[in-house]
Amino acid sequence: MSGTRPLVEISMGIEAFASEWLHCDRISTYLARMVSHNRTDSLLYANLLSSALNELLETAFAHHGPKGDFSCRVSRIGEADVIELDLPCDAAALVYYSTAAQRLKQSDLADVYHSALFSPGNADPHLGLLEVAVDYRARISIVPENGNRLKLAAEMTLEGTAA
Repeated sequence: MSGTRPLVEISMGIEAFASEWLHCDRISTYLARMVSHNRTDSLLYANLLSSALNELLETAFAHHGPKGDFSCRVSRIGEADVIELDLPCDAAALVYYSTAAQRLKQSDLADVYHSALFSPGNADPHLGLLEVAVDYRARISIVPENGNRLKLAAEMTLEGTAA
């Protein structure tokens, strides 16, 4: 992305990342604290960013290819933060993310999210991505690369007029 300032990045093997659910919370908390120090209300900002980042990490935790490297980068472009996940992708993960990408393009996204949130039965498999898109007003892009990798990016402004 043009004009993007990288702030922090963490990378590891997907096997290590996916070995423990708590990695999602720990990584999101750490990265959010690292990039929130210069915000008007750094504690509030860190909490909001950590929550959004945790949803994205939990999605990657649940849907990824079996082998390869995983990375999470937080960058800033203007007042917006951009979370970029780069992960291995197999056929099942590609189907999941392709379906999610189509759903995220719907014009009635808030209605789709609320319907998924309050529907009885099993949780909607895309609920976390829908939450980030609606509650945090994130622009989410999902781009498969070379058939075995995937980039998931979420750009959001959590402070100021758009928050």
